[in-house]
Amino acid sequence: MRRFCIATDGETDRIPCRLINKRVTSEARVVQDQKSYDVIIVGGGPVGIGLAIDLAVNGVTCIVVERHASIQRIPKGQNLTPRTGEHFRRWGVTEAIRAASPIPRSYGSGGIASYRTFMSDYHYEWFNRAKIVNYYAATNERLPQYETEAVLRARAVECEEITLLTGWSFDTLTQDEGGVTVRISQTSGDEHHTVSARYVVGCDGARSPVRQAAGITQTTDPHDRLMALLVFNSRQLDEKLSVYGDKTIFNAINPDMNGYWQFLGRVDLDCNWFFHAPVPAGTTRENFDFHAFLEKAVGAPIDVTFDYVGFWELRLSLADNYGKGRVFIAGDAAHSHPPYGGYGVNTGFEDARNLSWKLAACLQGWGGEHLLESYTAERHPVFASTRDDFILKSIIEDREFTDAYNPDLDLAGFKEAWGRRAAGDDSMVTQYLPHYAGSPIVCGQSGARSGATGRHGFAARAGHHLSPPSLPDDADLWDQLGKGFTLMNLTGDTALTAAFTAAAERRGIPLKTLDLAAAGLVNMYEAEAILVRPDHFVAWAGAGAEGDAADILDRATGMFGDDQ
Repeated sequence: MRRFCIATDGETDRIPCRLINKRVTSEARVVQDQKSYDVIIVGGGPVGIGLAIDLAVNGVTCIVVERHASIQRIPKGQNLTPRTGEHFRRWGVTEAIRAASPIPRSYGSGGIASYRTFMSDYHYEWFNRAKIVNYYAATNERLPQYETEAVLRARAVECEEITLLTGWSFDTLTQDEGGVTVRISQTSGDEHHTVSARYVVGCDGARSPVRQAAGITQTTDPHDRLMALLVFNSRQLDEKLSVYGDKTIFNAINPDMNGYWQFLGRVDLDCNWFFHAPVPAGTTRENFDFHAFLEKAVGAPIDVTFDYVGFWELRLSLADNYGKGRVFIAGDAAHSHPPYGGYGVNTGFEDARNLSWKLAACLQGWGGEHLLESYTAERHPVFASTRDDFILKSIIEDREFTDAYNPDLDLAGFKEAWGRRAAGDDSMVTQYLPHYAGSPIVCGQSGARSGATGRHGFAARAGHHLSPPSLPDDADLWDQLGKGFTLMNLTGDTALTAAFTAAAERRGIPLKTLDLAAAGLVNMYEAEAILVRPDHFVAWAGAGAEGDAADILDRATGMFGDDQ
């Protein structure tokens, strides 16, 4: 089905919408020849656009409503994980992402942690996401969020299933058993419009009007800290930090900050940087010497030309539920935190992958009553664990370290403690493993709990990400996985494949089967068969004789209890 745009300036008449979307502004209005979409996405940042693309891969139509007419060029969300690289691969944007990165891949993703200042004598290599790359079918990437967003938008306008409407804002919503109606208005104008869909997803930021309109509550942990974000150019800083080699991020553990980070990152190789750190309450652009503040953090005088000075309040917020009725939230609308560890946009992308296939299943008739409920059941404990076991833990550990050790008072004791930190295993990377072991829709161990902590490995475990190896003929297993479910038969058990195929056909579940007996993967995966979900998490793993295909598929699609 084709959609058309009518521009109010009279320059365009019945041009296919996917062509004019590249220049939709607050002066234009979209008129579609279908009255309703499958999904309305409010918020056209990277998470909203990523969700739209993933829905399109699943054959689902959507309209993305974004309040800004153009992409906001503030560097954030730069440290992207190998798992996010897998999303890019699914969405067909890997090469475009790499081409858009202003930092060569030779720089990697690692950084430097130092004591008190960035030029301290006490420092060690820190936060290297390359340590876990062998467990994923992609590598980590690093580029400003606005570059990522531009690549994703370009991909979105290639998808016939996606309508992108920029310069329009969400007003209100109403929902009933059949769908949701949303009223939108021009951000800088007087026009209003109403759109309808089966579902709505708010990807509209930490203050999420969609979350508020749906009546979804959240729990906030305020830290009573005013944070400054500085974007600036400094050639002298580039020269000074070159002593560390090709590093992109720097974290100064300063006793004056009480455990909170002074964090510095490269935007590009043209001496552009961003820096965020706590500042005194009441700080404004006019009453604070940010140049001196930066020089103190660096530990040396530098030239500075500021491009942006902004402020935000440090808090950690988590929605009590990720959905209500036919309205769902994702990304910062569901969870927000300080930019520690680069968890924000990566977590948002995983929200999108988790929710997308479940929406598609329900729209296409093969998702059970409990499937959409599992979105909250799976994603909520992952962020709660990210918050508690990584972000807050980091703040507390840094605070305790600087309280306990001071090189000015006990140099030997400080050096010993600093050495222990330096010899650690980079746990914010190596032990960060989001999983759904306790999910109601995976066939896992009784009493297991979902979360974000774990150890990477190849053993297939229910609720965990599938680590795809290369096959003996150099084929890529990741490329062979289906868009829907995939049964990996590792022993060539034809009866097992037949049972899953028949059960899937009866339920209308998209299932691809792979005979991988020749690949010799049983010992590595510690399983004879694996059922992989559309988001590449394991729904079930075990021996063929242990698996009842019908029960496993019913569980994996939320078709249990009253649905059966």
